[in-house]
Amino acid sequence: MLACKPSSSIKLTLDSDESVLEDITSYRRLASHLHAAHKVLHYLKGTVGLDLFYSAESDLLLKGFTDADWNSCSDTRKSTTSFCMFLGPSLISWKSKKQQTSSHSLAETEYRAMEFAVREITWLVNLLQEFLVKQPHFVAFYCDSKAAIHIANNAVFHERTKHIENDFHIVRDKVLSGLIKTLHITTEYQLADVFTKPLFPTNFNYLISKMSLLSIYSPS
Repeated sequence: MLACKPSSSIKLTLDSDESVLEDITSYRRLASHLHAAHKVLHYLKGTVGLDLFYSAESDLLLKGFTDADWNSCSDTRKSTTSFCMFLGPSLISWKSKKQQTSSHSLAETEYRAMEFAVREITWLVNLLQEFLVKQPHFVAFYCDSKAAIHIANNAVFHERTKHIENDFHIVRDKVLSGLIKTLHITTEYQLADVFTKPLFPTNFNYLISKMSLLSIYSPS
């Protein structure tokens, strides 16, 4: 890590144009993975002083962001799902995970991502209630896919989504119960993008600046 040059972003992609050696056991098949590991080290060195800051005076309103790419893995054609949860302005929960099945469309991928995040919201709401912190109204739930939001809010889309497992319709159930309200957000302000796709440094740094990530050397 000492020899790494600092980097302000962690833009990782698999180069699908790389030639595959005839001998699949060759160590050179690990070259792209080694390059990715080096990129992580570059990022870590460039952000040594970057930490999460939590305000003692912020509100306790829960809100969530969810996002997904579409079939980004060139090996499995599966998508990556992510969410990040905030209590007031403070980031308290985040996760990124590859979906277990391939999706037929981007809308389906985003809808599956919403289910992934809704389960986390439900758990957080119950946890906060244990601490006598009740949400005064619905939890704001941001997604940049209008199609996925329509699926969650409109039962008419049921015929088009029969192939989606029933478990994933928990999103619609939570909307009907009033626990969450799905809201559209443009991609440029979608904080969960940080966890799903490679971003240019300008976009990446703008989004993480909205996550209460500050440098301990210049916290202002």
